[in-house]
Amino acid sequence: MTPCLPAMTKDILESISDGVFTVDKQWRISFFNRAAEEITGISREEALGKLCSEVFKSSMCESDCALRSTLSDETPIVNKPCFIIDAEGERIPISVSTAVLKDAEGRIIGGAETFRDLSEVEALRNALKGRSQAGDFISHSPVMRNLFELLPAIATSPSTVLIQGETGTGKELLARAIHDMSPRAEKPFIAVNCGALPDNLLESELFGYKKGAFTGAIQDKPGRFALADGGTLFLDEIGEISPALQVRLLRVLQEQVYEPLGAVKPETSSARIIVATYRDLMQMVASSEFRQDLYYRIHVVDLKLPPLRDRKEDIPLLVDQFIGNFNRLQKRSVQGVTPETLSLLMAHDWPGNVRELENTIERAFVLCSNDKIGPAHLPVEFGGKAVQTKSNEDISSVREVAEKQSIQAALKRNHYNRAATARELGIHKTTLYRKMKSLKIPFPQQNGRNRLI
Repeated sequence: MTPCLPAMTKDILESISDGVFTVDKQWRISFFNRAAEEITGISREEALGKLCSEVFKSSMCESDCALRSTLSDETPIVNKPCFIIDAEGERIPISVSTAVLKDAEGRIIGGAETFRDLSEVEALRNALKGRSQAGDFISHSPVMRNLFELLPAIATSPSTVLIQGETGTGKELLARAIHDMSPRAEKPFIAVNCGALPDNLLESELFGYKKGAFTGAIQDKPGRFALADGGTLFLDEIGEISPALQVRLLRVLQEQVYEPLGAVKPETSSARIIVATYRDLMQMVASSEFRQDLYYRIHVVDLKLPPLRDRKEDIPLLVDQFIGNFNRLQKRSVQGVTPETLSLLMAHDWPGNVRELENTIERAFVLCSNDKIGPAHLPVEFGGKAVQTKSNEDISSVREVAEKQSIQAALKRNHYNRAATARELGIHKTTLYRKMKSLKIPFPQQNGRNRLI
């Protein structure tokens, strides 16, 4: 028997924004409302009479059909997440609710399902996630907020990018994130550490050479500029290159042409250039160690990565990420770190920044034979630096320590001006005041305007 809905019921179902369809006991669609047409891109005429699995191609159709479950035990399902494939082949996130259809005598004659398009919710979730993650580069720190907001625009631009930051802050990771977000993502990302090679080898690495250019050059070898053509070339430790090589690099950036060693004519490169350094290039320009014209050529977009000690609130997030990575690589199931361990990690200054943290977690991961990493798995230099906590301290109290350190660092950066600190942290002044009071952060005698508070 085909389910038949009263005319008034059909009118009501036509007016709502959720997709609604009904099936008979043979799983063929007997009703398909206007919203169902809009969400799926499939017309009512095309859907009616077809098997629902042919129309929706849902992630639940194969083994976990919500409507089938409802028809088997007559238990409704509410807002179960899944996705469907629309007429254009696009994946659409939805939530579904199901119910049994019965006739006047109470006999089951089919089922009904409503579904809600969650595309906007998913887009918002991804947008919010994008504020704290770009590729493998993650942060929840307020000092990183502006940087994450700039990344989409920077990624779509062909301009040269200069990334500055201490060793181990993740400069190459950020460069890869920019590449992966850019239209060049399908092209190569080539990285070169300019401080790891002597000048003559670095020149051949960058520009390549022709057969016979020197003894041992038995065939042509493409350089990194050629390999990165159309993609991104990342030059790490740009401050280490010699003045002579600076001149050649300047020509490539200005004219997008270079000459391989032994070549008789120049070659072109469309590689996007991202450079990085831990050194103060402006000071190097002042001392004539770095060419001023090259500095301004690479200083088109300037990104500064703060050291880990200035964004300690990221430590729990990074620890979880590293443990997850090591679990996948080594096929283990370490659940995380104990509160005491996290307390020790939060108290450390991390002169080696994120790289030092990753190495510390990897060492602890190897030594850990339990579900969680404990203080005994950390290097000996971490002993005695733990924040004083009770034995029953939980993760939330450790996060309070992170928040306190973050606020104190922001106050220092803003010369104890509470209004400027609140703006940087993205909170209201009164919220900052309340947090300072609850976290027992002392109020300075002077604010940023050099007058008594």
